[in-house]
Amino acid sequence: MFRRSRKAEAFPAGSQSNTSVVWLAAGGLVAMAVAMGLGRFVYTPLLPDLMLGLGLNPADAGLIASANYLGYLLGAVLAAYGWAAGIERLVFLGGLAATTLLLAAVAFADGVLALSIIRFAAGIASAFGMIFVSTIIFSHLDAANRHDLQAVHFSGVGLGMIISALLLLVLLRLDAPWQVGWYASAAIALLGTLFAAVIIRAEPVRSANGNKEPPLVWDRSLVLISIAYGLFGMGYIVTATFLVAIVRGDAGQSPLEAWVWMATGGAAAISLFAWAPFRRRFSLFAAFSTGCVIEAVGVAVSVLVPLPFGPFVGGTLLGATFVAITAFGLQAGRLLAGQSPRRALAIMTACFGTGQIIGPVVAGFLAELSGSYTSGSLVAALALIVAAALATLAATHAPGT
Repeated sequence: MFRRSRKAEAFPAGSQSNTSVVWLAAGGLVAMAVAMGLGRFVYTPLLPDLMLGLGLNPADAGLIASANYLGYLLGAVLAAYGWAAGIERLVFLGGLAATTLLLAAVAFADGVLALSIIRFAAGIASAFGMIFVSTIIFSHLDAANRHDLQAVHFSGVGLGMIISALLLLVLLRLDAPWQVGWYASAAIALLGTLFAAVIIRAEPVRSANGNKEPPLVWDRSLVLISIAYGLFGMGYIVTATFLVAIVRGDAGQSPLEAWVWMATGGAAAISLFAWAPFRRRFSLFAAFSTGCVIEAVGVAVSVLVPLPFGPFVGGTLLGATFVAITAFGLQAGRLLAGQSPRRALAIMTACFGTGQIIGPVVAGFLAELSGSYTSGSLVAALALIVAAALATLAATHAPGT
């Protein structure tokens, strides 16, 4: 099923030193910061000035965001096939390079259609970068029995968000034109891409078992957790897309926007470490459900409690949960999939991606109709509560819980 390459044996199974896998995890952290923290989430802190500069309304902003998430979904589906076996490193670096170029391209856009096309392509690039670098890193961590370093890898999402918040602080201080933020984020992404290219010089460790997975066997628990994962995608993405715009709408341009987003990114960077004791003491499904409830509170608080506390608390609770819930949902799907973990991963990703596409469109149009993001955020919070309930029901029929 897989072709072997010389690069695939740069760190053969069983021979990894602690130093080598730590460096690989560091490379993965930076790659995730580029692909996800910047490629996907820099849109949030730069959105208010983008809207102001091009005269966009909230519905426009929601459509552009959904185009990015549609691209991410397509990229994830394409990545599920075996065409990249043996060239994973080339593909993930290509994804990071494309992310860099597409960040800069936003500065040349002049309307909703152009921005939607650029962000759609950026979604595909982010998916390729994230999925294929994770394939490489996780295979080497598995071979070295260093599963603890997976949290370092995923922390890159929060790192990229922190970097984008610092960038926003500088832009606000300089009163820079909206295009400057996209040029600067592209320059930072270029540096991260070069670092990842130097540090990650291996292909994945190959499995000796190349047997094709059997068809996925659906049961009640797998159906419920898949629906829950889609609702989570819809619930978290509303605040993740519009949080800085919520702050801007209430107070006008201020450094508070950057500090709120930095709190979100900082919480995201440490979230998997913080959730580890809870995950060990309770079940995977309990962690998923609890995270959804906490996140629902944050989503609601972000619009119901006045500045500065509402967005700060909401952003912190969002950051503290969304990366962890994403990981827990995928793990739950794999647990319920039996002998078909890759197929379950594809299904869960499709459900998650569908929720992400729907969320910003609904929230954007509700904001355009009502003049605020409150109604859309409350719909998102409700989706998270329903997701928590479905995950709890799924746990009653899950093995080992």
